[in-house]
Amino acid sequence: MDVQVAPLRPWEDFFPASDRFSRPDFKDISKWNNRVVSNLLYYQTNYLVVAAAVITVVGFLSPVNMMLGAIVVILVFMGFVWTSQNKEFIRKFKKQYPTVFVMAILISSYFVISLFGGVMVFIFGITFPLLLAFIHASLRLRNLKNKLENKMEGVGLKKTPMGIVLDALEQQEENFNKLSDYLAKVKE
Repeated sequence: MDVQVAPLRPWEDFFPASDRFSRPDFKDISKWNNRVVSNLLYYQTNYLVVAAAVITVVGFLSPVNMMLGAIVVILVFMGFVWTSQNKEFIRKFKKQYPTVFVMAILISSYFVISLFGGVMVFIFGITFPLLLAFIHASLRLRNLKNKLENKMEGVGLKKTPMGIVLDALEQQEENFNKLSDYLAKVKE
């Protein structure tokens, strides 16, 4: 299946009135995780545009360090994903603690970049856009279109760049299993 780029959502949908934002339920981590994953899938192009704007500004101010930071983060991410696919202990850890796994990638990237002196570029050019996306995805309530798009991604009807990243972090598999269980109950 070909990778499809998700459409750019209108500003009114991406950042509507305050009644479409709510503090997540910190006691129900799986519900919070589901909200974040759903919003990351639905608003992925909007997040990419915001990240590109931040990266452009930081890259303009320090292009060599920004390029170095991007290369380091990509290589560390690929290394962690490869290790998690080849080492069962790491794979189980990634599945149980996906946030810790992502934090380990960022911390490892930070230490490698600090060896080259590009820490501020890492913080503002790489971490800040990720933080903005995470905060928005955590606070934004889902709507019906969001839920439908998420189901289509989970079933495999659509494959998007964010879906590929979430698959690498094993955040999609759980949603797919829930959907399969639901479809099995509907057939009965």
